[in-house]
Amino acid sequence: MLRVLAVDDEKPALDELVYLLRAQPAVTEIHAASDATSALRLLRANPVDAVFLDINMPGLDGMELAGILSEFAAPPAVVFVTAHDDKAVAAFDLGAVDYLLKPLREARLAEAVRRIAAARTTTATPAESDPESADTNEVIPVELGGVTTLVHRSSVSWVEADGDYARLHTSAGSHLVRIPLSALEARWQDAGFLRVHRSYLVALRQVTGLRTVGSGTVVCLRGEGAAAAVELPVSRRQVRELKQRLVRGPRQTWTGR
Repeated sequence: MLRVLAVDDEKPALDELVYLLRAQPAVTEIHAASDATSALRLLRANPVDAVFLDINMPGLDGMELAGILSEFAAPPAVVFVTAHDDKAVAAFDLGAVDYLLKPLREARLAEAVRRIAAARTTTATPAESDPESADTNEVIPVELGGVTTLVHRSSVSWVEADGDYARLHTSAGSHLVRIPLSALEARWQDAGFLRVHRSYLVALRQVTGLRTVGSGTVVCLRGEGAAAAVELPVSRRQVRELKQRLVRGPRQTWTGR
């Protein structure tokens, strides 16, 4: 019996997908999300066996979300549901179980459900794993000059966008990684990190205060090891959320991760 998550930014398409999934006898629980960020929040609280996923979505797209899911300790099966037929090769390179084209046919969806059921093994399912312990302190491999360094999330003070890459600032220095800042934001938002600006993601544990500079606001981060204290700009729309996260004591939820 399968628990699934449907993800599509277009409400009519999402409603149809949910409706067709409810008609599948093997599907016992269905969750729905309209974007990748909401999907990741749902998955932390409701581990599922499979994700039915649109590709073209604003922000983090379906391919990027599938890449994040593949790194879970117990990754759910991924089925792409899209109106575009030119991403199939990339989808299967990511380990997708199936690739369904819109408009969705019930018989084709049933075949995808059968494939998911057949692919399940006797190992622990996502529902049996502990989502908190599975991602206690993510490690990111960083390659430089033929040497691979393992950077622990807990050592990262802040992250800076660098084109399609991201630069991790740690107590030992900085590291450029081939991961978009938006992807790290989605992966780390429940681990004490907040996007304060289009170019910056900060670890709330490093925040020492906020300061008004002219008509704007900067967030102050403590120095640690080789990293000096730093002040980063906060976009106007993020000031309130940053203050709320700090006021309600975020350390209670992420200390030690």
